[in-house]
Amino acid sequence: MSPLWMVRRIGFYVLIAVVLAFFAVPMLWLASAPFDSKPGLGLRWPDWTFANVVATFDHPYALTSLVNSLVLCVIATVVTTVLAALAAYALSRVRIPGRDLLLYLLLLLSSVVTGTAAMVPIFVMMLQLGLINSQFGTALVIAGGMLPAAIFILKDFVDAVPRSYEESARVFGASPRQVLGHVVLPVARPGVATIFVWAFVNAWGNFLLPFLLLRDVGQQPAAVLLRTLYDEGGSANLTVIPVFSLLYSIPVVVLYLFVSKRYGFRFHGGIKS
Repeated sequence: MSPLWMVRRIGFYVLIAVVLAFFAVPMLWLASAPFDSKPGLGLRWPDWTFANVVATFDHPYALTSLVNSLVLCVIATVVTTVLAALAAYALSRVRIPGRDLLLYLLLLLSSVVTGTAAMVPIFVMMLQLGLINSQFGTALVIAGGMLPAAIFILKDFVDAVPRSYEESARVFGASPRQVLGHVVLPVARPGVATIFVWAFVNAWGNFLLPFLLLRDVGQQPAAVLLRTLYDEGGSANLTVIPVFSLLYSIPVVVLYLFVSKRYGFRFHGGIKS
C-alpha cells in the first residue's frame, strides 16, 4: 500500500462521512428538537419534555392542516394513478398516429409550463368555475400537473407486459376491463406503486397551488400552514415547528414503507419473452 493510495482512501472515507453528516444532522435534529425544552437551530442532547407536543396540539390549525393535506393528497394521488393507468394502457396498446410525439409534447409542456408560469390562468379559470377554496378542485389541478409525467413513466411498464397474456385472457372470455384489472396492472404493479408514491409525495409537498387556490386558512394544507408558524417577534416558532415538522414527515415515510413492503418497487413479475 503506497502513501498515495492511503491518502486517497482516507479522502474517500472523509468525503463519505461528510455526505452522511449532511443528511444525518437534519434527521437527528428532527428527532430530538420536538422533545427539547429549549429547541434551537443547532444539534444538541435535548432537555426532554413533552410541552412542545402539547403546544403543537393546542395550535388551532396544526392538526386540521395535516388532515387537509391528507385529503388533498389522497384525491390527487388516486386521480393521477387511475387516469395514468388508463391512459398508459390505451397509448401502449392502441396505434395512434403521432402517439410518441404526443407523449413527448405532453411531457415537454408539463416541464416548461410550470405552476409558476401558469399561476395567473389557473387562478382565473378556478375563479370562473367557482372552485376557489375547494379542496377537490385544488386536488384536481395538482393531479393535472402530475398526469403527463405519470403517463410517460407508467407507459414503459405497460409496454413490458407481453400481449400474449392479454390474448390468453381474451380466449377465456375476459372483458377489456378484466384484462386491464386482472392481467396488465398486476404485472405492472411495481410501476403503479412507484407512480402512487411519487404522486403522493409531490402532492404532499406542493405549496404554490394550495397557497394560491385555498384562501381560507382552515382549508390550507400543512405545507402552506408551515410558513405561518412564527412567534410574536416574527421569529420562527421553534416550539411548534419541530413537532409539526415531525408529524408532517410521518405520512410519507409510512406510505413508502407500506407500499415497499406490500407491493415493492422492484422490477419483477411474470414477464417472459
